[in-house]
Amino acid sequence: MSIFDKPLSVLDISASGLTAERVKMGAIASNIANAQVTETSDGGPYKRKEVEFATVLSKSLIGGRNQKMRLNGVKIKGITESKQPPNMVHIPGHPQADKNGYVSMPNVSVAKEMVDMIAASRSYEANTSVIASFRKMGERALNIIRR
Repeated sequence: MSIFDKPLSVLDISASGLTAERVKMGAIASNIANAQVTETSDGGPYKRKEVEFATVLSKSLIGGRNQKMRLNGVKIKGITESKQPPNMVHIPGHPQADKNGYVSMPNVSVAKEMVDMIAASRSYEANTSVIASFRKMGERALNIIRR
């Protein structure tokens, strides 16, 4: 069995990866944009959004009754709020400061978000490279057939 047994699966897998990483980058951008928000409509500081991925598996028949699981991409399992407590920062003059001068700040580390953004963008680039390579392979195969 080769990747050409179901050629669109290569594109489907890469497309699902592109979609998943785009959603993750959106959540990261939201986290960075709200890193200083101390009061939300729900009350309390902004809570970091986390994107969870899950693999998509499919059964394929190989040689009769033998069923094997094949990776068929990735999907968004969910976007959840972090369970980590807010960061307590000493800012005595802040309007949301408690009696000791501490403010509940979002549990967002901009440095960690930037590292996650770099990893997500590299994964996105890798998936676009797979799609481009697959397209070039198809074009070369068509050129061979045309000769």
